[in-house]
Amino acid sequence: MQVLAFPTFSFTTKSSEKKRFILDPIRKKFVLLTPEEWVRQHVIQDLMDKGISKTRLSIEKKFEVMGKQKRFDVVVAGANASIALLVECKAPEVPITQLTFDQIARYQLVLKADYLMLTNGLQHIYCQIDYERQAYHFVPNFPSKVLAL
Repeated sequence: MQVLAFPTFSFTTKSSEKKRFILDPIRKKFVLLTPEEWVRQHVIQDLMDKGISKTRLSIEKKFEVMGKQKRFDVVVAGANASIALLVECKAPEVPITQLTFDQIARYQLVLKADYLMLTNGLQHIYCQIDYERQAYHFVPNFPSKVLAL
């Protein structure tokens, strides 16, 4: 798989019927290793390396946006059942554009996270949500406040 803009991690993989699978440490099962899954697993490992416990992570859970079933990639739980960080993962070949940002923004309308992360594994974009001013602010690096929320 492609080298991504994350630290190097060691993953458990297996092959079956000409398909590759990767062990997801949160879902505790092997999942099909697609380019998007490769990015998602790097995000999970990076968050855990930053000190976020597995118990704060939710992966690919369903929710509803404007009457349609959607599925988020990664959520980091905050205090009092809040969401500290909402992560949207794309495959490396998918460019980060206004359309991809709009997707996570729609999810944000329902999930109400404190921070957003949008990544294709090569480029990472972080935003802090300002609920008072109904705006978002791009931040240059991983928001360390997520660790304390």
